[in-house]
Amino acid sequence: MTIVRLRLVTAAAGVAFFALLWRNHSAWLAPFVRTFAGILLDALPYLALGSVVSALLHTYVSDGFVGRIAPRNKLYGTLFGSLLGMALPLCECGMIPVVRGLIRKGLPAYIGIVYLAAGPILNPIVMASTFAAFRESPHLAFARFGLAFFVTVALGLLLSVLIRQNPLREDRAGQGYLHTHSRDRDHGHGHGHDHVHHHHHHHHDHDDGHHQHHQGAEDGGWARKLAGVPLHAAEDMWDMGKYLLLGSAITAAVQTAVTDETFAAVAGHDLLSHLFMMGLAFVLSLCSTADAFIAASFVHLFPPGALLSFLVFGPMLDLKSTLVLLSTFRKSFVLLFALLTAWLVLLGSHIFESLGWV
Repeated sequence: MTIVRLRLVTAAAGVAFFALLWRNHSAWLAPFVRTFAGILLDALPYLALGSVVSALLHTYVSDGFVGRIAPRNKLYGTLFGSLLGMALPLCECGMIPVVRGLIRKGLPAYIGIVYLAAGPILNPIVMASTFAAFRESPHLAFARFGLAFFVTVALGLLLSVLIRQNPLREDRAGQGYLHTHSRDRDHGHGHGHDHVHHHHHHHHDHDDGHHQHHQGAEDGGWARKLAGVPLHAAEDMWDMGKYLLLGSAITAAVQTAVTDETFAAVAGHDLLSHLFMMGLAFVLSLCSTADAFIAASFVHLFPPGALLSFLVFGPMLDLKSTLVLLSTFRKSFVLLFALLTAWLVLLGSHIFESLGWV
């Protein structure tokens, strides 16, 4: 109860602080608070949904099943991860807890990361919103999905070679498992990292069912397991929600500060416009279902290649999701993922532009 009280006191202090600032500095604080609330309320339902899906996977899906559905061939695994968003469409905030849970269950990390990168773009909801935003220039929408697919396939193949240890933060004992995940799947058992997560003291009933799924009747059956799902989901929400709060606050401050003059100053430079739009996508942290409408407003200001960089890089990596990624993955891995993604998007958008595909 002490931790719960501490969290409540911290939340109350934060609300009181903002109320005090609002009273004394409402002229500049009001736009910030509105933007912050909008970002947070947009992302929070998806994070909650992802946490619930992650809790259900943790509770009901066996390690052996995850190992069986994952392709062993690296190219097939990358294609599988790229297209997984078509079957499991979630916003990027909702994907992170799901991917963490799947990796714990034995999914090769590179497949999970490819899904994390591709899913926010290559899913039916985002496809519909992008075509709606670019009714007058559908070639940009097609280029978005084409580049996203090529970038994620290249990213997956590179990561399948470069990742040699478990990228999750919790497990430092099972670092070699990713390099030998095929042998582990052949034996049909889980990895030590499955229970390193601090939830285990709440889920002693799940530990056996999670490794020996066929003994569900002995550990209380599906109904008893279901009772533990809300607690698991709530702990996932707390783990990542505090980073989401911080990311939303920083993003809101940047959105409030950026002016139209800044856009005009860089719009005429080729490489600079690409980098600027990628940076803008990173700091704005827009939901991938809405970012196409923002990009459409820049059509007459920025070259199409720069808009393409904005449309592909933002959903794959932004400030808000980076902080949540850092709560889940090792810092070195997040840095590798960020650098590879930025390089591939920049290179790909220039190639698409030079070939006249955008």
